[in-house]
Amino acid sequence: MSEVYATRRTRVRERCNAGGAAAALVSRPANVRYLAGAAPHGAVLLLGKREDLLVCAGPPDDRPAEGRPDEALRVHALPRPSGDTAVAAADLAAGQGADSLAVEEHHLTVARHRAIGSVVPRLRLADLGGAVEQLRVVKDEEEISCLRIGAEIADQALGELLESILVGRTERHLALELERRLVDHGADGPAFPTSVGTGPNSGRRGHRPTDRRVEEGDFLSVCLGATYRGYRCEIGRTFVIGTSPADWQIELYDLVFAAQRAGRESLAPGAAYRDVDRAARQVLDSAGHGEGLLPLTGHGVGLEIDEDPQLAPAAMGKLDACVPVTVEPGVHLPGRGGVRIDDTLVVRPEADGGPELLTITTKELLAL
Repeated sequence: MSEVYATRRTRVRERCNAGGAAAALVSRPANVRYLAGAAPHGAVLLLGKREDLLVCAGPPDDRPAEGRPDEALRVHALPRPSGDTAVAAADLAAGQGADSLAVEEHHLTVARHRAIGSVVPRLRLADLGGAVEQLRVVKDEEEISCLRIGAEIADQALGELLESILVGRTERHLALELERRLVDHGADGPAFPTSVGTGPNSGRRGHRPTDRRVEEGDFLSVCLGATYRGYRCEIGRTFVIGTSPADWQIELYDLVFAAQRAGRESLAPGAAYRDVDRAARQVLDSAGHGEGLLPLTGHGVGLEIDEDPQLAPAAMGKLDACVPVTVEPGVHLPGRGGVRIDDTLVVRPEADGGPELLTITTKELLAL
């Protein structure tokens, strides 16, 4: 992997130099991990004129979930843990002869930005912008493999839950059990707080589990994800509890399923982000659910659960191959409940079989 990390750092350095900066300071944790293999708490990465350095508040922890620093990258630990790694890195950049430093202004706080300017006033500060995030959009096969394993873990955890008795258990209890099962199956941990919604809470994106108990006839919607070696995937499913679904439940489920399928089928290299959103959205809009729809149909996943690209009505840009995204339309009817279906897929060309589905738990409307 050292060559992979070195290549990534070289690409960022080239973009940095093209913008007129002699060195770069990367502070966003996901970006640090992408370029250095690990992002210990508070660490920053210096892409210097003579040497790249991972600047840490102390010696990095040797925990697999936190990643391991690239062996070819020297770790510089501060003599005092209370020191500011960003300021220290800027000072090191100046010590290497840099007269300018590109920083991630979208992540670096105003206070830290001012501190750098105060401690190293001879450095001209520039904005690195989203250079690293843009590189992270297209994944290599090693990254996709981590996402694939994470998806398998999430599928396993969800499948086991569906085989247990659900009636009478609270949303909160089910969410905690799912997160425990993720870890039992080898995940670093949940990719985000697990959402379990029952009855009138079902189908709500980002619903925080409550003490409401599962009842016969409820919709049960679950959204969970696993983190594996830092990479995060997502799956969401909706079921009916105990009895045969009511007519309104079947109708609503079939509608959301059709929207989700339309979104999935539109994933292809060269497809506009907003066209993928439109494919799913127009199915729901034409059925009269345009008012309460989510602001986006899906988003990219990777070292963060919500990253570029954004599949939304006003999103600009087109998909590339090897870009993992979610497709997650949903409809929530206030007071009654709703449906959400969510998959993680990797964009692939038609010659390679089209979009690769990573989350494979059935999308059939099951009565549990």
